[in-house]
Amino acid sequence: MVGKPVSKTVNLIKLSVGTESVEDMMNWQRNRSKQVTDGQYYHLTRMWPKRVDEILNGGSIYWVIKGEISARQRVLRFDEKIGADGIRRCGIVLDHEVIPTVNALRRPFQGWRYLTVEDAPADLPKGRSKEDPLPVELNRALAEIGVL
Repeated sequence: MVGKPVSKTVNLIKLSVGTESVEDMMNWQRNRSKQVTDGQYYHLTRMWPKRVDEILNGGSIYWVIKGEISARQRVLRFDEKIGADGIRRCGIVLDHEVIPTVNALRRPFQGWRYLTVEDAPADLPKGRSKEDPLPVELNRALAEIGVL
């Protein structure tokens, strides 16, 4: 039986705990990729998203670094991973390309959340990824009045 076509896309949002910058996160992922047989980075989580089809319909994982959404990666697939403890986990397989986004403030949260396409920050135009971010106070003020 063929499933119903998916017309909606949804993203995930996740804290990149312990990461100081997008470059720091990318280096960590590169090092982690070298430790797996196929070289493909995946983010391991205990829970499986319920909206898998919508995520796989062009969705990304948006990374929160130091309180701000700073980058995203396209979600390629979800792989089952069984740990040494025998527990089934979800490996969120991500594209190698990390796309810087307009910074958007986010409060800390546990696990991951869904992020609609409409609420996701825009990608930075090519060539702007090396620009200095707005000062936190200015970014927060703009976010509070709904500009960012």
